[in-house]
Amino acid sequence: MASLLSSNSPALSHYEINPSSRFEATTLEIEETCSAPKPKGTKGGETSGSWNNNEREEMGMCLTWKDVWVTASVGKNEMSKSILEGLTGYAKPGQLLAIMGPSGCGKSALLDTLAGRLGSNTRQTGEILINGRKQALAYGTSAYVTQDDTLLTTLTVGEAVHYSAQLQLPDTMSKEEKKERADFTIREMGLQDAINTRIGGWGVKGISGGQKRRVSICIEILTRPGLLFLDEPTSGLDSAASYYVMKRIATLDKKDDVHRTVIASIHQPSSEVFQLFDNLCLLSSGRTVYFGPASAAKEFFASNDFPCPPLMNPSDHLLKTINKDFDQDTELNLQGTETIPTEEAIRILVNSYKSSEMNQEVQKQVAILTEKSTSSTNKRRHAGFLNQCFALTKRSCVNMYRDLGYYWFRLAIYIALAISLATIFCDLGSSYRSIQERGSFLMFVSSFMTFMTIGGFPSFVEDMKVFERERLNGHYSVTAFVIGNTFSSIPYLLLVSIIPGVIAYFLPGLQKDFEHFVYFICVLFACLMLVEGLMMIVASIVPNFLTGIITGAGIQGIMILGAGFFRLPNDLPKPFWKYPMFYIAFHRYVYQGMFKNEFEGLRFATNNVGGGYISGEEILRDVWQVNTSYSKWVDLGIVLGMIIVYRVLFLINIKTTEKLKPIIVSFMSSWSSPKRTILIMQNPNATPLQEVKVI
Repeated sequence: MASLLSSNSPALSHYEINPSSRFEATTLEIEETCSAPKPKGTKGGETSGSWNNNEREEMGMCLTWKDVWVTASVGKNEMSKSILEGLTGYAKPGQLLAIMGPSGCGKSALLDTLAGRLGSNTRQTGEILINGRKQALAYGTSAYVTQDDTLLTTLTVGEAVHYSAQLQLPDTMSKEEKKERADFTIREMGLQDAINTRIGGWGVKGISGGQKRRVSICIEILTRPGLLFLDEPTSGLDSAASYYVMKRIATLDKKDDVHRTVIASIHQPSSEVFQLFDNLCLLSSGRTVYFGPASAAKEFFASNDFPCPPLMNPSDHLLKTINKDFDQDTELNLQGTETIPTEEAIRILVNSYKSSEMNQEVQKQVAILTEKSTSSTNKRRHAGFLNQCFALTKRSCVNMYRDLGYYWFRLAIYIALAISLATIFCDLGSSYRSIQERGSFLMFVSSFMTFMTIGGFPSFVEDMKVFERERLNGHYSVTAFVIGNTFSSIPYLLLVSIIPGVIAYFLPGLQKDFEHFVYFICVLFACLMLVEGLMMIVASIVPNFLTGIITGAGIQGIMILGAGFFRLPNDLPKPFWKYPMFYIAFHRYVYQGMFKNEFEGLRFATNNVGGGYISGEEILRDVWQVNTSYSKWVDLGIVLGMIIVYRVLFLINIKTTEKLKPIIVSFMSSWSSPKRTILIMQNPNATPLQEVKVI
C-alpha cells in the first residue's frame, strides 16, 4: 500500500518523504489551496474594470463531506432504499474530482447532494462544509451544469452567451465589458468558429452535441465561479468530443486565473480523459470503492488482486470489475486462473479501502479542511432588475420570432379559421334567425379560436425548462422572467388578434362602427393573453407535453360549459356550475362583453305573424340573460384584470414551490428518521447547498 502514496498529490508526496512532518505539510497545502487569493490582472484581452478588487480576490473553495447517507422512498409502500451509504471525501481548488461508477451507483445522487439539489422524496444525513463552514452557496460562487443541455434552440451560440452575460454580470460592468467577457468565455471553450451558428434542436440542424455541452459550460462560468459541478459532461458524446470538452474544463483555471474546484460525475471516460483527473471517487451501489489520486487507482486494484491488463483503458477495467448488472464473474489475476462473483469482488475492494492508509488519509484531509475555517462565500451582484427584464424580453422576442411553432403556425391556423368563419356566417342580416347565428359566431371566436392557444404549450414547456435551469443557478429573479415573458408576447398576440380579426369581422355584417371593431379586437387579444397565462401556470405545474395539453384543454372546456352559453345563466345548476364556476370562468365576461358590443343599438325582426321588431337590449336581457347593469368596457376590464391575476398566480406558484421544497425535504427527513435532526439551508437565488448535521 505504500506504493499508493507515491502519487502526484502534493500531500501524499510529503508523507512519503517525511512522515514526521505529516501534519505541517498537509496544513501548508491546505493553506495554499483554500486560503491563497488569486493573482490580480487580466487575461485574454479582458478589461481590468470587469470586476472590482474584492471580486477578483475570490478565495479558493474547499468542499468536504463526511458520513453522508441518502435514502429515497420507492414503491407504493414508501419503502426506504439507500442510495448513498456513509460517503466521505473532499474537493480542493485547482483540482478536478471525477465521480465514477456503473449506472445506478449514485454518481448523480452524490453530485446533487453536494450541490443541494436532491428531490423532495429523498432523505439526507451527514455533514457538508464549504471552507470549513456550514453555509449556503452564494450566487456567482458556484455553478451546476446539468446532464441535459437545456438551451433555447433558436439562438446562436454568441446570442445565448451574450444574453446570459447581460443577465448575470453586474451593472458595474458596461455593455462592452459584458460582451468582452462573453467573447472571452466563448474562446475559452473553443466555440469561436460556431459563434454565429444556431444551437438547433428537434427538426432544426444546429451545432454538435459536444458544442452544446460547451455552450452550457460557457453560460455557467461567466461569473467565474469557484466551484463547478458537472453532471455527466461527456454523456452522448464520442471519444474525441468527450476529450476536448473535458480538456477545456480541466484547463479553465490556466486561462481565466480562477482557482476553481471542479467536481464531475462521469460514466466511462477514455484513457485520455482519465489522465485529466486529479482525484477519483469510485462508487458501487452507493458505497465508496476508492477515493484518492486517479493515477493510483490502478495500483489499488492491483494490490487487491484485480490488476489492469496491459494496453487496457484503466477506467474500463475499474468499471468492469465493480459492475454487477450482468451477474458475471470477475477475474482475480491477469492469468484469469481464478474467478469470483462480482458482488464478492466489490466487497473485497470496499473493505480493503476502509482499512487502507488512503482512507485514513482522506479522513485526515477532511478533518484538517474542516478545522481550517476560512472566509465565507460572498454573494456576487446580478444585473439590475430593469436590465434583467429588458434582456429577458429581448431574448424571448427573438426566440418567439424564430420559433415557428410559437406563433407563426398558430397565426396560419387562425387565418384559416377566420376565413372559414367569415364565409360560413357571411351576411347574417337582421332576421330573427340571425340572433342565434350572431351569438354562435361570437361564441366560436371567444372560445374555440382562443382554445387554439394550447398549441403553443410545447414552446411554453421548453421555456420553463430553460427557466428552471437558469433559476436554479440564480441567473435572474422569477419576477423578471414573468415580466419579460409577458411583454415579449404582446406584439405577437396583437398580430394574431388583428389579422384574423379583420378577416372574420366584416364579412358577416357585424356592427361597422370603429369602436365596435376595436372592442372586438381588444377582447380577442385579451382572451389570447389570458389563455397564455393559464397555460404558463399549467406548464409550471405539469411540465409534460401531453399531460399539460390535456390539463389545459380540460380546464378551458369546463370554463366554456359554465360560462352561460350552452346553458343560460339562470338555468345553470347552482352547486359548482353557478357558484363558483360561472363567476370565475373568464368566458362569461367575454361572452357578455361581446354580446353587448354586438346587440346594443340594433333591432331584429320577430317571428310573430304580425311582424314587428325586437331591440338588442331586449335580446340581451331575455334571450342571452346578460347583465346589462354595467358597460361592456367593465367586462373587458374584468378580463384584463384576470390576465394580471393569472400572471401573479404563475409568479406565486413558482415562488411557493421554491420556498416549500426545502421545508418538505426537512419534514420528510424528520418523519422518516426521528432520531436525527436535519438542518437544511437553501438560497432560492443561488445554487443551494443543503447542510445536514447528525445529532
